[in-house]
Amino acid sequence: MAVHTLKELLSQGVSGRGVLVRSDLNVPLDDAGSITDAGRITASVPTLKALLDGGARVVVTAHLGRPKDGPAPKYSLAPVAAALSEQLGQHVQLAGDVVGTDALARAEGLTDGDILLLENIRFDPRETSKDDSERLALARQLAELVSPGGAFVSDGFGVVHRKQASVYDVAALLPHYAGTLVADEIRVLEQLTSSTERPYAVVLGGSKVSDKLGVIESLATKADSIVIGGGMCFTFLAAQGYSVGKSLLEEHMIETCRNLLDTYADVLRLPGDIVVTENFAADSPPQFVAANAIPDGLMGLDIGPGSVKRFAALLANAKTIFWNGPMGVFEFPAYAAGTQGVAEAIVAATGKGAFSVVGGGDSAAAVRALKIPEDAFSHISTGGGASLEYLEGKTLPGIEVLGREQPEGDA
Repeated sequence: MAVHTLKELLSQGVSGRGVLVRSDLNVPLDDAGSITDAGRITASVPTLKALLDGGARVVVTAHLGRPKDGPAPKYSLAPVAAALSEQLGQHVQLAGDVVGTDALARAEGLTDGDILLLENIRFDPRETSKDDSERLALARQLAELVSPGGAFVSDGFGVVHRKQASVYDVAALLPHYAGTLVADEIRVLEQLTSSTERPYAVVLGGSKVSDKLGVIESLATKADSIVIGGGMCFTFLAAQGYSVGKSLLEEHMIETCRNLLDTYADVLRLPGDIVVTENFAADSPPQFVAANAIPDGLMGLDIGPGSVKRFAALLANAKTIFWNGPMGVFEFPAYAAGTQGVAEAIVAATGKGAFSVVGGGDSAAAVRALKIPEDAFSHISTGGGASLEYLEGKTLPGIEVLGREQPEGDA
């Protein structure tokens, strides 16, 4: 769909103008509160830099985690503000609240080329409210921070599948534009759904079949092969009548998986061997077994070397590849080989001209954790859930609203 773009906004001139940017800065933190993967911060920089270089007075809104009862220190965006300051090469102020007196005072004090980060937008329960009027009230306060003459730039692709105040409602109040990141994501996903070069291979991993059911059903009619790995493969193996030991299993999905295997037998590909162990621990010794012979007291934590070889051969011939979800517990070195091997196979295919998309989330984290060059893939998405919903054919509220006519005047 056609959306208004950042390029359009910049062509109008943004010097002295307030611009509200919804970024996705939801980065993982360790127990000490340090950022363990700054990928989303890095991805947000191009849009922010373009606006700042143009002289805009930028107000950024973002979330971190899922705070349930209002403000919580462990979900503060303070470490994000520090990391963003470093990447932008200029000081990023952090407001002490979301749309309160501190945020308002700091926004009013911005000069051309300044940037302000609001505190975690989810500290205000209206952000995720199901009540339209509550969300709209918060959106109006957000719009006031860049008024008069303000604009809204949506650059948090990881949240565009949510109908939330800072994603959807504020776009109905202000002239709205897709940031660089969101525009790139839309372009790539449209290529995956409309002008896909074949053979088209999909690689799906992660924990649960239930999380990927929609995308399996949608892509099974479009892809030439769907490779299944990760924790979700054990529910498919159980559907074939095999024992999976202590492996992750969604018993309520077994019948669904059996139907999928019956319907798409020529498309779905399951691992033939598994790396198993006794305990879910990095130092638990690995054993290699056939996928149809997992001992009762053991659990599968990765696909085996034979499966990696077979999947790599399949991917070598692909012209288009979409990958979402690791093949195993890549955080444990002894159980990272499956994810590493499949990732390297996708990189090799990309080097031969295939168009490859890493569908965000844990897959993107695995790429960085395993130190695989990010530019070795055609595109790495920043939004796992949003990518999947787009490929399922669902309407994403945060994208749909960007295609609407621009509102007249300020909120």
